[in-house]
Amino acid sequence: MEVNVLLQAVGLTREFRGYKVVHDLSLQLKQGEVLGLLGPNGAGKSTTLQMLTGNLSPTEGQITIKGIDLVDQPKIAKRFIGYLPENPPLYRDLTVNEYLEYCAQLHQIKPKERKALVTQACRRCYLEDVKHRLINNLSKGYQQRIGIAQAILHQPEVVILDEPTVGLDPIQIREIRTLIRELGDSHAVILSTHILPEVQAICDRVQMIDKGKSVFNDSLVNLTGELDKLITLECESEIPTELLQSLPQIQAVQMKGYAKYELSHERGVNVAPLLAELCVKNNIKIKSLTPTTYSLEQVFMSLVHQESGLN
Repeated sequence: MEVNVLLQAVGLTREFRGYKVVHDLSLQLKQGEVLGLLGPNGAGKSTTLQMLTGNLSPTEGQITIKGIDLVDQPKIAKRFIGYLPENPPLYRDLTVNEYLEYCAQLHQIKPKERKALVTQACRRCYLEDVKHRLINNLSKGYQQRIGIAQAILHQPEVVILDEPTVGLDPIQIREIRTLIRELGDSHAVILSTHILPEVQAICDRVQMIDKGKSVFNDSLVNLTGELDKLITLECESEIPTELLQSLPQIQAVQMKGYAKYELSHERGVNVAPLLAELCVKNNIKIKSLTPTTYSLEQVFMSLVHQESGLN
């Protein structure tokens, strides 16, 4: 395993009554990385996170945290994990400070270190102004921050967050996203969500799952490469489609109007200079040459439909 790989899961499968909720899923998380675990509702995201945090045993597969097997040595491996489930595990009749002190005891943090770590967690999660207030009297946004504070209290290398912005208003969402981005500077973070803008705002890399299977795992930059590449060429006069198809990089040509063509081309190839050169050689003036760009939503829907056989 690479030195900077903090979490590695290989061949994870989880069955419930013979049905595979997660099937042969592999996942890797590196130091300083924010990984977005993306999928529709019911894709198996929460089940995957429960396995990664040791709250649910995999039917098959292996999970290691800093090289330590989570199944064989759970107590040691879990020391390096901070976890915020979808519903934060809060005691609402305690103050923020009392609750975090209690969490510090659960993590077996030495008494002389507890106060400093609680203070640090409150500062990082912007809870200093409310640390003496009852949790029950605080907004949902503050309660999410408290949940994140308990997850990072013991300074774990790996922080796992399940739907941390669900139910929040736009201002609260922005605050939590900023906090998660800051956590990525000093921790390795897995963020589970079905909210596409959240992935674009926070994550370095995305792993998409659908029906318990991985359908994509790469950087956001490479995500749009999963779709066919298109470019639209509009000229002042018509150009024979046979001439456009003479370029080996062009896979298909479709007319979109008078002297307007939509060209499908090979991935990873910049065909604009080739098309410009072809038109110049044939004395054809170009009015526009426009590459097609895709939103994350378009890519996501395409990958999910491919997995579901809906193409």
